[in-house]
Amino acid sequence: MSEKTKGRSKTDGGAVVIKKYANRRLYNTATSSYVTLDFLAEMVKEGEDFVVYDAKSGEDITRSVLTQIIFEEESKGQNLLPIQFLRQLIKFYGDSLQTFVPSYLEMSMDAFSRNQEEMRSRMRDAFGGAPGYAMFDESVRKNMELYEQAMKMFSPLGPSYTPPKAAPAAAASEESDADINALKSQVAALQRKLDKLQSDDE
Repeated sequence: MSEKTKGRSKTDGGAVVIKKYANRRLYNTATSSYVTLDFLAEMVKEGEDFVVYDAKSGEDITRSVLTQIIFEEESKGQNLLPIQFLRQLIKFYGDSLQTFVPSYLEMSMDAFSRNQEEMRSRMRDAFGGAPGYAMFDESVRKNMELYEQAMKMFSPLGPSYTPPKAAPAAAASEESDADINALKSQVAALQRKLDKLQSDDE
């Protein structure tokens, strides 16, 4: 363990320090006890921040542990990630736009989280019915605006740079249709999940 994290139970920002040992056991330094991935998942849901370090090297492995938590949740059948979304995400690895994807996804999830109470309220007020597509049209529109802002922010030509519009062409039209169809598929998948959530609550 590096001297930077040795003997510390929390970071300067107040995050709980978790150490992962070679036997894959996770040790909560704040409570001096071993914990599981399910325990860390509950910490996330309760809004308690933590960082995970490799006990031997001191390397920050928080990202890989969080990814492992998502994998475990998905394997339990609690699927949040549509197949089409996963395919599109994989395509961005090594793509020239790869550096923009994390910021876009983070802003999109932040916006979705801020609006979740409003969405729950609409569901409760829908007389037991699941909300329609109109709600998601606005959400998608806001996400696209955030993406455009992110593109301008990280553009090497500066925030004021506006990407030129591509000339109309058959290939561009086909790509646009594919994007629209993919978006419709994602919205439909989200609709089905909301329908299931509604039926479970009844």
